[in-house]
Amino acid sequence: MLNPAFEGGINMRDRKKAEEIATERLQLLLPLLAEGLDSARARQLRGQICTRAGISERTLRRYLARYQAQGFDGLKPKSKGCSREPAIPPEVLEQAILLRREVPGRSVAQIIEILEWEGLAEPGQIKRSTLQEKLAQRGYSTRQMKTYAATGIAARRYQQRHRNQLWHSDIKYGPYLPIGKDGAKKQVYLVSFLDDATRFILHGQFYPVLDQIIVEDCFRQAVQKFGVPDSVFFDNGTQYRNRWMARACAKMGIRLLFARPYSPESAGKQERFNRTVDAFLNEVALEKPESLTELNRLFWVWLEECYQNKPHSALGGKSPEATYRGSKRALKFLPPEVIANAFLHCEERKVDKAGCISFRGEKYEVGLNFIGCTVDVIYDPADIARLTIEYEGHPPWMAKKLVIGERTGPRPKLPPHLLPHPAERSRLLSAALKQNEERQARQIPAVTYRRAGKDGAKDD
Repeated sequence: MLNPAFEGGINMRDRKKAEEIATERLQLLLPLLAEGLDSARARQLRGQICTRAGISERTLRRYLARYQAQGFDGLKPKSKGCSREPAIPPEVLEQAILLRREVPGRSVAQIIEILEWEGLAEPGQIKRSTLQEKLAQRGYSTRQMKTYAATGIAARRYQQRHRNQLWHSDIKYGPYLPIGKDGAKKQVYLVSFLDDATRFILHGQFYPVLDQIIVEDCFRQAVQKFGVPDSVFFDNGTQYRNRWMARACAKMGIRLLFARPYSPESAGKQERFNRTVDAFLNEVALEKPESLTELNRLFWVWLEECYQNKPHSALGGKSPEATYRGSKRALKFLPPEVIANAFLHCEERKVDKAGCISFRGEKYEVGLNFIGCTVDVIYDPADIARLTIEYEGHPPWMAKKLVIGERTGPRPKLPPHLLPHPAERSRLLSAALKQNEERQARQIPAVTYRRAGKDGAKDD
């Protein structure tokens, strides 16, 4: 099936050019098509048109006759494409298309080389630009092939209808600042959360380290200011794809989504904002901030005046802040204790034979009933003295720091559920006996032969 851009031997570019020429010719004829025009005025107009356009009156009369007979199409120039031989023979073009379909990654130069090696084309007969144009007309350009070959990547743009339906986040590398007591310059990093429907930045801030903690802090401030979203969409960086993020989103009832690997198109809105931030970085380089606090202060001023309240092309000329504030969808805020619990850290620890776990160089008592089990340790990084233990099927409880006294305590009693259960007989031997009886029953009897007498008679 031919591409719509290549029908009847006339490509789309030739059609467009013909329509442009017909439009220009019609503009010349319009004064002559006015009603009630007398012959003297018509003769005067024809002379003015011929002088201005640089054509003869005969040519002008021919244009007028064609328009009156065929309408707008009569003004189009006749195509000369059918009278000349094509630059690439049809059979050679079909082979070029076949070569592109076999290996979509083949370049035009490679296709031409193969055609010449196979004797289908003479060396230098096919120009690279000509073949590239013909492939594009038929729908087999490199870009077109990639669009259909890429699986799992959206080809169309998407946008949520309401605020807080979907949030995006990303980390952008920032400038170098003198951080620390030694005054050495270190790179800082920008974390931002963006609302998909309104392009509104819920929170953005520069941080001194590239760690999971910076994402936690930015996420928490966004949730405290604007409530929780229905979903969040992140890339596969370790700062986002970790156990803490899964637990925090589950606690707050947020759906956690991740981009497919090698598909930057899915995070286009966040990437576009990151490119906008480049304008701020160019400006702030002139200010030469000496601290992270000063950099963030300048960033928040720029964000408020140069982005949040500026018209956005994707929002019909409205600003992100006006669009976000004007949404009729209610914000969903969670109780402070729920948010505090969701943003606690979580790590796994295995309980040793004394019913204790090791955490940050200290021993904590968990309980003898959990010896050998792997429990979740929930804690606040700012106060690791208070550890909450979670284990499936049990309510959370506090772990106590192990205190070693001057004397050894008595050996703990074995929990009831671990005590030996009395038995009247060996279940192993009973099962083995049954298995042996079944085995004997399945055995095939040995083959026996009757003895033959000396006289050849059979013995009974």
